[in-house]
Amino acid sequence: MTRLSLIVAAVLALSACDSAEQQKAAAQAAAAARAAAKEQKAQELGKQFDLQYAQHNWVLARAHGEELVVMYPDSPVTARIRAQYEEAKAKAEAAREQQRMAALWEYQSIEVKGGHQLSAAIYSKKPVDTGVGTAQPVRLIFRDHPSWGRSSYLVLENGDFDCYGGCKVQVTLDDKAPKAMAASRPKTDEAIAMFIEDERALWRMAGSGARTMSIEFPVKMGGKRTAVFEVGGLDKGRLPKW
Repeated sequence: MTRLSLIVAAVLALSACDSAEQQKAAAQAAAAARAAAKEQKAQELGKQFDLQYAQHNWVLARAHGEELVVMYPDSPVTARIRAQYEEAKAKAEAAREQQRMAALWEYQSIEVKGGHQLSAAIYSKKPVDTGVGTAQPVRLIFRDHPSWGRSSYLVLENGDFDCYGGCKVQVTLDDKAPKAMAASRPKTDEAIAMFIEDERALWRMAGSGARTMSIEFPVKMGGKRTAVFEVGGLDKGRLPKW
């Protein structure tokens, strides 16, 4: 190899080395830019999370926190908000559950002679087998009538109550001890209904903050049945005179 060839080879080797170093530096710079951009997005999400958290908007706070946890798990922002995110997630779930239970209630205001009839009604969580036909949900109704006054009663779709001469039902809130309450089945075929006599006490129990209210009642086919109502979403303001 001539001297000139050696010089050319050396120059090419140095150029290749410089090119590799430049490529490495360029790659490092690009990675740093991507990391900076990623962290910038995490910082922006963190600000949105802080804003919604401060305003107690748990649904949006949970959404922003979840995006941080999933998309930017290694960001210092994610580490900072993680405990608050868990709190927002729990409160958002509780709010969603409260909305679900509130939607179980049906409220009506009907014009009748003498004024308006107000009512609040809810179906049992599961159908109840009364021994006649297929199992059907039981309905619990609170009614405020301008002439008949206030009343609370259960309604069956089929079967019948064994309470024509009066009886006792057992009412239980969540896992508390049951409470015996007087009840009666009116002698009418217009509806399969059974009144629970202390309607004010039953209303207070339904609006006490308990999640469920179970009512055990006797049926004509023999034995007793239990209807469970998810009463936790009751809006007590719908029957203001109660």
